[in-house]
Amino acid sequence: MSAGVRGRLARLNPFAGLPNPREVWAWGMFDLANQSFTLLIITLLFSLYVTQVVVPQPVFDAELQALVDAARASDDVRAAAAPEVVAACDRADAAERQGKFVWSLLHGGSLLAVVVLSPVIGAYGDIRARRKLLLMLTGLASGALTCSLGFVGPGMVILAATLYIPANVAYQIGENFLASFLPDVSTRRNMGRISAIGWTMGYAGALALLTIVTLAMLLFDLKQPGQWRPLFVFAGLWFLLGIVPAGLFLRRDAAPRETEQHPLRAAVRRVAGRVHLAAKHRQLARFLLAFLIYGFGVQTIIGFASIIARDFGFGDVSLVLFVAQITITAVIAAVATSFFQDRLGAKRTVLIYLGVWVASCSAMVAIAVVWPGGGPQWPLWIVGNGLGFGLGGIGTASRSLVGRLTPAHRTAEFFGLWGMIYKLAGAIGVLSFGAIARTLGEVASLVLLLSFFAVGTLLMLRVNERAGVREAMRNERQARRDGLPAG
Repeated sequence: MSAGVRGRLARLNPFAGLPNPREVWAWGMFDLANQSFTLLIITLLFSLYVTQVVVPQPVFDAELQALVDAARASDDVRAAAAPEVVAACDRADAAERQGKFVWSLLHGGSLLAVVVLSPVIGAYGDIRARRKLLLMLTGLASGALTCSLGFVGPGMVILAATLYIPANVAYQIGENFLASFLPDVSTRRNMGRISAIGWTMGYAGALALLTIVTLAMLLFDLKQPGQWRPLFVFAGLWFLLGIVPAGLFLRRDAAPRETEQHPLRAAVRRVAGRVHLAAKHRQLARFLLAFLIYGFGVQTIIGFASIIARDFGFGDVSLVLFVAQITITAVIAAVATSFFQDRLGAKRTVLIYLGVWVASCSAMVAIAVVWPGGGPQWPLWIVGNGLGFGLGGIGTASRSLVGRLTPAHRTAEFFGLWGMIYKLAGAIGVLSFGAIARTLGEVASLVLLLSFFAVGTLLMLRVNERAGVREAMRNERQARRDGLPAG
């Protein structure tokens, strides 16, 4: 092999030139592994399994089922249907709404538990220098509980809650610990590169999982939600096997990072300190409020994407392909954002993606109004591109804006607060979306989703990025003069 060919191959290796390639690979493998929970359990499979299998659904004979399907697909047909058909439709609608509400309680409730627990567990990990141990324990717990979701059958709502809530809590807290290892596996000069490697490995895992699930559905005829239990076991095994490199190659904490001996006290002081500091940075506080509101919508899409697609008539393989489209366009948006964000500014970039979200959600509302109960799928395929671009771009741009508005010596506090607000947004957004879907129906829940992004956009307009950067720089200068952390 010539030197030129070897050079070109080396450039294709993302780990080439790193002083610790094996450690970076192991760190990225954890991100690749936990995609099985993010994608297969939260977004794609288990959410639908809960709404359509775990929560009892009415069973009709074949003739009545055909009449119910026709009536639910058209308001005109429903209006002219026999009373027993209308009654059956009402039962089916009520069961569907109940299923969405139960899923919102499981997912939103678990995120609320994460908001409460993560500061305490994080403080314990820092104080006792046990971040790696806790990272591995959360991964093992989440992976094992994911496998056990295969035991959840029709009507087993309590068992589903008993297994899913701790599985999601462990997954979410594990994500926090994984992020905390980024400074350990990188330097200031290559942190952006290594962060991108982890991001890319995660998306690569997502695309691989979608390919495997699609093939499994086709080869083993796993086309109905009731047949998906083996896929939950597969998701858990993928998670468990993928975290092995992190256990082998990530370095342990060398020594305790804090002298505080009481994790609960440290956690309360840490959260209160972050909120107090953020309040003294006016533009950052304004942004975090806007982020909380539009975060309701982002987290709702993550938790309800497959359920919403199912409402629009997507099933089995087309559902997986729809999620794959969202994933691919999210990757494209994340990469594209890196080329223009610095020129436009982080605030303008956030506003661009919020515009994409508002347009996409408006289109979903219009589709639901024009074709209640079903209709052609092509409009949602188009809207799916907007959802993907919104997901991929808004996270990247929001994180960048936090960085620009944060003093360099306060990054840990403010990024920790940002992460906690994102989890809180998930709890509130998912619970409210599920409650509205249950009480007022699909169109009303989509209007609520649209309002999250619309209100978030209005609040973002109040953020002055330049003034916020000046606030951060003044705080840094004051900290240097005083020799103390500034607030």
